[in-house]
Amino acid sequence: MSESLSAALPLTRWQGDRGIYHLVTFTGAEAEVIAMHARLHRLEFGKQRGFGSVKIVARIGETEWKSSVFPQAKQSEWVLLISKKVMQLEQLSCGDTVPVTLTF
Repeated sequence: MSESLSAALPLTRWQGDRGIYHLVTFTGAEAEVIAMHARLHRLEFGKQRGFGSVKIVARIGETEWKSSVFPQAKQSEWVLLISKKVMQLEQLSCGDTVPVTLTF
């Protein structure tokens, strides 16, 4: 199984109770790869991480950071939050198509 995953995804804005968040959503084949890593972690360690998340190192452009992706809709979608700092460093705006690489 691959240790990394790359996709070009739209940057979306979500208004929550505690503020505004920017994120990208992995679906389809990319979501299946992430779900498989979550299942392998559960088999290896006998439990899942908080909220069913998967630890990753994310990369957009020249910016790299440690984070987690979180399952949505029974693991058919996975969400990666994008911080304001990353958005500023990479000059991103809501609606931009963002090339994201995840390393597991």
